[in-house]
Amino acid sequence: MLLDVVIGKDSLSMQIDDPFHIDLNSFVERIEDFASSNGVNVQALDVRNIIPGMIKGIAGCEHGCPANAKGFVSAGFDGFDLEYIEGGILSAAAQVGGGKVLYLKMFPDF
Repeated sequence: MLLDVVIGKDSLSMQIDDPFHIDLNSFVERIEDFASSNGVNVQALDVRNIIPGMIKGIAGCEHGCPANAKGFVSAGFDGFDLEYIEGGILSAAAQVGGGKVLYLKMFPDF
């Protein structure tokens, strides 16, 4: 899987080699550092818990996509606007101040 983090015109791509054993602390730290370098603070957002939810939505697609991903979107996640994009892609957007938006886009490997 691939997680693409976007703020404005800047992006950070992170490969998720094993979605069931992700080093979540490392991913969250990299996202927070990336956001900080773009002049925004994302600590008020629950980035730590949305990532596993997105992973489960996409990984579950292997057993009947897009039901799992669409179910995740339907359930919602506090602070984020979720969207299922054809092909098993999940997108989460959150306002982070100063008119900026943080996008988390997760792409499947299948």
